[in-house]
Amino acid sequence: MSTTLFHDIIVGPIRSRRLGRSLGVNLMPVNGKICNFNCIYCECGWNDRKFSGMRHNGRDEVRRLLELRLQELLSSGQLPDVITFAGNGEPTLHPDFLGVVEDTVSLRNRYCPEVKIAVLSNATMLGKESVRKALSQVDRAILKIDSGIESTIRLINEPCFPYSLETVLQYMELFQGEIIIQTMLLRGEYNGVSVDNTTEEEVLSWLEVIKRVHPSLVMLYGIDRDTPAPHLQKVPLEEMEIIATRVRALGIDCMVTG
Repeated sequence: MSTTLFHDIIVGPIRSRRLGRSLGVNLMPVNGKICNFNCIYCECGWNDRKFSGMRHNGRDEVRRLLELRLQELLSSGQLPDVITFAGNGEPTLHPDFLGVVEDTVSLRNRYCPEVKIAVLSNATMLGKESVRKALSQVDRAILKIDSGIESTIRLINEPCFPYSLETVLQYMELFQGEIIIQTMLLRGEYNGVSVDNTTEEEVLSWLEVIKRVHPSLVMLYGIDRDTPAPHLQKVPLEEMEIIATRVRALGIDCMVTG
């Protein structure tokens, strides 16, 4: 199936299912993807085998273009609800992620203090102190956990490095609940193997993760765009709502988007 890269550093604003009117900040190359996950559902497609030769967008250029766009949006009265770090891969891999976040906070405070700042991350770089410091400065640190079973994470997210779910959870606990957990629910087949993170075994394991980390919010969402793996299926909204009810029973808010 066809997938889409973001061909600009500053994108939108666009309408986000979970965040509202979102102004995207893409720290990755505009002609390829850099990520340490290779998720089978990623709208940006598979990782580019040549990404080692690509460069992240420079801090100064990101700041310059973001400031110009915020000035334009302020003049037109069309400010976004949120400034979102996402783009063509994992934003926390940027070598100066902390500096970029600090620049963004400064620009937000200057031009639109009511606008929130969000980061969509796979949580794999939480072991880096500067990344944790950066995430502590944004309004919404939205961290991915697609399963409470490591073998399922390896199937769905295909980590490109030595991954440890336990290590990720230990670092998540350092935030003392000041994070949002985002989970893609899906089922289907990939490379001849059944994929389904909505089974009772999967849900029970995942709920244990949610209880342990105790985030301020859980975001459940389903496939809405083309995926690089062709045989994946959208989970019905009604099923996602049933899982959300079990999250809310833990005293944790849960948002569902189909």
